Amino acid sequence: MKSNNKLFIAIVTGLVLGVALGGLVHYQYPESGEGFAKNIKLLGTIFIRMVQMIIAPLVFTTLVVGIAKMGDMKMVGRVGAKAMAWFLSASLMSLLLGMLLVNWLEPGKNTAVTMENVKSADDLVQNTHSFSLEQFVTHVVPKSIFEAMATNEILQIVIFSILFGIALSSVGKSAEPVLRVLDTIAHVVLKMVGYVMWVAPLGVLGAVAAAVAIYGFDIWKLYANYLAAFALGILCLWVVLLSVGYLVLGNRLWTLLRRLASPLLIAFSTTSSEAVFPKLTEELENFGCDPKIVSFTLPLGYSFNLDGSMMYMTFASLFIAQVYGIDMPIEKQILMLLVLMLTSKGVAGVPRASLIVVVATCAMFGIPPEGIALILPIDHFCDMARSMTNVLGNALATSAVDKWEAKEV
Repeated sequence: MKSNNKLFIAIVTGLVLGVALGGLVHYQYPESGEGFAKNIKLLGTIFIRMVQMIIAPLVFTTLVVGIAKMGDMKMVGRVGAKAMAWFLSASLMSLLLGMLLVNWLEPGKNTAVTMENVKSADDLVQNTHSFSLEQFVTHVVPKSIFEAMATNEILQIVIFSILFGIALSSVGKSAEPVLRVLDTIAHVVLKMVGYVMWVAPLGVLGAVAAAVAIYGFDIWKLYANYLAAFALGILCLWVVLLSVGYLVLGNRLWTLLRRLASPLLIAFSTTSSEAVFPKLTEELENFGCDPKIVSFTLPLGYSFNLDGSMMYMTFASLFIAQVYGIDMPIEKQILMLLVLMLTSKGVAGVPRASLIVVVATCAMFGIPPEGIALILPIDHFCDMARSMTNVLGNALATSAVDKWEAKEV
């Protein structure tokens, strides 16, 4: 626990230094802002890449070992059903919350659309041509486990690992040597997690300094209404998640939150919920969750349970409609919500996935997708909040499933 506290302090120090250094460059040496940001961001890139290199082996080994050790395929089905019930309920609640808040607060009313902003969204608009049923299927079903691992396609790795784990379990005693090897590899990779996490403070410093050096602090004033409304939405989502978490976990919720301090701060600073996957696995096991439940539920959560991103999708889509003065009756909004519920499940791990889904959905409902450019300048700050919320949602989901499963035994 002392080591965890030291890491948290180091990360906070990196965050503060990043804000100070970025602010200094932005206001004192504005002509050097972009060059400085490009170079200092490499610290964050190094950290993210170090984490990414261990995600595939960690997901594969822990999930296969977890399923094989369960032995009882009824237990696998039972745990999977409980996890999916939580994921779908949380996703629907998050989408609905975003829809209600954006209708109530109307942050997009009386906003001027400028052509300068519209041009900056060309790359995202071009990405929508590939959004189809075919693209969804090919993204979910792997054609090669090695390709899936090379590109860190978590959902594809999960599908292969589940099938491999079930097959390994059905083989019986002859599979024990393979199981022991994979179990050993999983423990080695988890040991690597501890080493990699000490690079996190430098990664946080680099990511935050780069963002502040480019945007400065004025960006908060420019988009005050949007950011305030989105922050309120995230706060409401946290209240709902923590309330449900307390109903399930009781006073143990506060112990869990103390365990999550470092992962939440890393996710907030680096805008990557993926970056904390290994650390989150470790902390949930230290919290007392069954490693078999963690190794099965958490990877699924990263594909199906991104609560912060889900709320953002309805919020941003309807915000753009408000900006352009497009009337969206309630039945059309509910249809959009259901479409987002489906399309968002196939994009886990895709860079800027939330933005791309928003653009594709806007095009589908007659909303100018170019409007995404209006929120691009502050998307980094929104991504900080939604990444942290994704981590909280998955931690609560895994802890809840573990608690429910313990009652079955």
